[in-house]
Amino acid sequence: MPKKDTKTQFHGVLAQCRKLFVDKMKDYGPAWRILRTPSITDQIFIKVKRIRTLQMTAEQLVDEGIEPEFIGIVNYAAMGLIQLQLGVVDQPDLTAEEATALYDKVTSEAYELMTRKNHDYDEAWRDMRVSSITDLIMSKVLRTKSIEDHGGKTLVSEGLDANYYDMINYAVFALILLSEKNENEK
Repeated sequence: MPKKDTKTQFHGVLAQCRKLFVDKMKDYGPAWRILRTPSITDQIFIKVKRIRTLQMTAEQLVDEGIEPEFIGIVNYAAMGLIQLQLGVVDQPDLTAEEATALYDKVTSEAYELMTRKNHDYDEAWRDMRVSSITDLIMSKVLRTKSIEDHGGKTLVSEGLDANYYDMINYAVFALILLSEKNENEK
């Protein structure tokens, strides 16, 4: 069996997420620029909560799988990082091109972080269950909510940005694993 190329897979998933981000910008523009980071965190919470529910129950009433939810987590976490860097505005203030360039910047930073951590952890995520990755994302969301509730201050923990970066990377890992599972089932 050939060695899996994390770099290629990671960039492939990010390209899929980016496409949806760009397409939604065509539909809505950068309306998300008015969202405060707690609102973005709550959007991610909703998505990871739905994934957990679908993983734990057999009943699904909305005909959408978990892959779109993981893509949403990537995109909302990228928006959260942009909001942390630029601040919140009362009216959208970016062109679609500017927003996409910022998206590319934060997802590139997420990729660079992933490569450093992936080296140190020796691709441990490849042996994880998608349900465990989901739980880790939920934990990151709950940590983020707690930090936000404390005005962004931490005593010894990483800040909001570190949690958003981890949410991106874990969601990409989940999408890679789901893609591999789908390929193996064919």
